[in-house]
Amino acid sequence: TVYENIASPMRIKGADTATIDREVRKAADLLKLTPYLDRTPLNLSGGQQQRTALARAIVKNASLVLLDEPLANLDYKLREELRLELPKIFAASGAIFVYATTEPSEALLLGGNTAALAEGRITQFGRTIDVYRRPNDLLTARTFADPPLNTMQVLKTGDRFEIGGKPVLPVPAHLSALPDGPCTIAFHPHHLALTSQHPASASLQVRTAISEIAGSESFIHIEFEGSRWVMLSPGIHDIEPDAVIAVHVDTRHLMAFGTDGRAIAEPAAAAA
Repeated sequence: TVYENIASPMRIKGADTATIDREVRKAADLLKLTPYLDRTPLNLSGGQQQRTALARAIVKNASLVLLDEPLANLDYKLREELRLELPKIFAASGAIFVYATTEPSEALLLGGNTAALAEGRITQFGRTIDVYRRPNDLLTARTFADPPLNTMQVLKTGDRFEIGGKPVLPVPAHLSALPDGPCTIAFHPHHLALTSQHPASASLQVRTAISEIAGSESFIHIEFEGSRWVMLSPGIHDIEPDAVIAVHVDTRHLMAFGTDGRAIAEPAAAAA
């Protein structure tokens, strides 16, 4: 049964019945499994089975716990609840948790340290917030970005970035020491806005491709000088395809990468 699945590590350790019952019911309540404690695995959904395995790992009090996308098969509401509870569980246990996820937002929420992986190799390891804000290279920056990172290949010429001899963006103060020449600049979708949010914002005329409304926010896909970008904008914005609109780039958050893909400058402000 679900009860015995969760209890099994404690029984192996020889815990007393009262302790086992208390810890099993505590874990079952946390993972919304109380109504299913008498069921067997064949009578559970995939998400319920996954929650049972997670509950068993929690009560075991192991020094090392390996979790491979433990929230992947859960419904949205429960997944959001557990995302808030897991950091507390991790902190209280004192164990080392290795948590594999394909969602950067999940890694950011859990905190701790992150190893960014691409094609079977670790591209960067460090404090989660540092890997997100200061990626070592463009590959890491793209791996640790959802929605996808916006990039543009430009030529730095003095105090401006150019494409085909046409100035497109001013060079912000934190990138002023970059040598003139080709580079890739990058920024996150939420550093694009429909209205200017800061004096450091630069305005661009772009063409819309499609708008995706996702509840309280919109993903607006746009095109600029051959680059496809995504803008994450609060609120509902139903913009017609092929419309020409003004958007604003917060240049304080620009990252710059050399022709070899390595980072050559960090954002001046924390990339929230």
